[in-house]
Parts: sequence; C-alpha cells; structure tokens
Amino acid sequence: MNRPVPLGDPDPSPRHALADVMGKVAQGDQTAFSTLYDALAPMVFGIVLRILRDRAQSEEVTQEVMIDLWRQAARYQPAAGSVTAWASTIAHRRAVDRVRSAQAATDREHAQAAREHTTAFDEVAEQVETRLESEQVRRCLRGLTELQRQSVTLAYYGGLTYREVAETLHTPLPTIKARMRDGLIRLRDCMGVTT
Repeated sequence: MNRPVPLGDPDPSPRHALADVMGKVAQGDQTAFSTLYDALAPMVFGIVLRILRDRAQSEEVTQEVMIDLWRQAARYQPAAGSVTAWASTIAHRRAVDRVRSAQAATDREHAQAAREHTTAFDEVAEQVETRLESEQVRRCLRGLTELQRQSVTLAYYGGLTYREVAETLHTPLPTIKARMRDGLIRLRDCMGVTT
C-alpha cells in the first residue's frame, strides 16, 4: 500500500506538501511521483470525466495528464498557484482538446461523405433534356441570317477565332464580329436566356 512520504514539516498544509512533492518529482523522484499520482489522479479523472462523459476516454486522458505532470514538473512555479490548480488546468485543457479533436474528426468524416455522395440522376430524363436543348438551339440557329449562322457555327462548333472565321468566309473581320455579336444576341433572346 502506498503511503505518503513525510515531507519534513510535521504538519504541513496540503498546498505546501504537494508543492514539495512536485519539487521532488521535478528531480525525477519516482516515489514522490507515486505520492503525487495518488493525491491528484482522482481529482483529474473527475474533471476529465465531467467534460468527456466517457469513462474509457477519461481514463486515457487522465493518464496523459499525469504523464504531463511528470514531464513538466520542473515548470511548476509555486508562486503562480497551487499544484492542484495547475493540475486542474492541465486536465481541463487536455479534456477540451480531446473533445475538439473528436469534433474535428467527425466534421472531416461528414465533409468527406458529402464530397463522395453523388446524387443519382435519371439518365433517360437527362438525355431527353439534352435532346430538347439541342433541338431548341437548332431551331434558333435557323432564325439567323446565313452569315450569322455560319459565323457562329464556325466559332462555337468549329473552334475558330474571329480572324479564322473571317478568312474562311472571305469576309472582313469587323463584319464577322458584328454579325457574330448580333447572331449571339438573337440566339440568347430565342433561347430565353436572361443576363
């Protein structure tokens, strides 16, 4: 059975006693750490359990906090507060970090699932809609003048530049630009596209 090691003062205050124990832990005293563990682990576990609400995770985080206290014992400054307050702060921060980490992982999983989710579509409806749009474009193209239709067709379906369209149709470049602009306006109006 572990019993606290007497620390010199016959009747030290608990705050002073833990500060002395922490000083010994900072020097690598394993017996002092055992005393510190017995004194603080139940309190640390209680703080962590209130935040995490999961016993297994709380036990894990409590162990992490106690290891932090062992590793960071030399950083403890008695003037800044009691060992209990310091351990409580570390426990609270570790527990909150665990909650945030779990939430971030859940958020990442939801985001990934949303990215991977593809909406099923009706292939027949898609084909019908594409066919109807194609018919409407052909009907609207028939409403253009011959030069407008040829210019638009060469540019958009043939991939030619204004200059190449002008050379192909043996028409001045400014005329081609004007006819294409007018043709596109008429197509837009015919298709019912609003800007």
